[in-house]
Amino acid sequence: MILTVNEAFHRYLAEKPRIDEAALRTADHIRRRAAVARLDCDISPRTKDVGRYVAKIHRKGYTDPWKDVTDKAGVRVTVRHPRLLDDALHLVKDAFSVGDEAVQDYRSMLPGREDRFEYPRLHVQVPVVGGYTDPDGDPYECEIQIRTPVVDVWANDFHRLAYKPAGNLQVPSDVSRALYRAFALVELYDAEIGRVMEALEQHPDFTRGSSLLAGTERIYRTFAQHSFDRELSHEVIGVLQQAITDDTADYNYHLFEFAERWRDRLARTYDQFGPTSAHFLEDGRYILASQPESLIIFERLNHDSYSLQDRWADGPFDDNMLYDMAEAWGVDL
Repeated sequence: MILTVNEAFHRYLAEKPRIDEAALRTADHIRRRAAVARLDCDISPRTKDVGRYVAKIHRKGYTDPWKDVTDKAGVRVTVRHPRLLDDALHLVKDAFSVGDEAVQDYRSMLPGREDRFEYPRLHVQVPVVGGYTDPDGDPYECEIQIRTPVVDVWANDFHRLAYKPAGNLQVPSDVSRALYRAFALVELYDAEIGRVMEALEQHPDFTRGSSLLAGTERIYRTFAQHSFDRELSHEVIGVLQQAITDDTADYNYHLFEFAERWRDRLARTYDQFGPTSAHFLEDGRYILASQPESLIIFERLNHDSYSLQDRWADGPFDDNMLYDMAEAWGVDL
């Protein structure tokens, strides 16, 4: 049955809480797969607000206002540099068992497109996690957007300044060309970041702490998505890595196994002692429970608390910070 615009509006208004939930669950599914694959990326769910949904229907002139909008739910996967785009694409395809027919890939460096500067769309259409269906019984889909941070900045400006103008207005050619010229700088920036990352990989001693934090953050993001103090993380990781004898890659996998085994307990701990908890808001204690490195602390408390105490005592931090974490985890030091 084809709905009118007004009927589609009311249906979307009623269905939006379920669509929001579906997007969240789909994003969580990708986060956990990214943690296993050690893919360095940020993952965020997104759904259209009701106003933008109705505006898109009017702007596009859809004949079936409900069925034709296929990006009601969405997830954005942001990778650090272009060399990771294909890794992210393969991860998403594998995570949802979809093939090339689900992919829209319009990157300018693909064969036959080298002479162009254009919006580098890399999208994958997948079923949402959880089996959510609309009132007609049709499964909801989710549009996965994959891009780098600087492309995200450029795309936002492009959409705001030149994309899909109102009515029959045409973007002035000098404006359009200027925006596409700016994309040349985007490609240069991304290429340099990729080159820097490649060079750093040749210096494992220099990058051990950063690699340890990156792996830990990927796992932590499966529990919490709030911001944290990255400078504090690097300082704490500098102490914690002295209590870890494993190779960084091996330890990151071990930490993932720990997080999966104790997932329910960890979720309760972050809920009770994290940045929005009554414990934290009362007196500011348990600050490390708001940081990714808390996962390492909990793991070390489980497996080698003596070495952890020794290294912590040699470091610059107050002993009470560690005692607070032990209390949150339910162990005695």
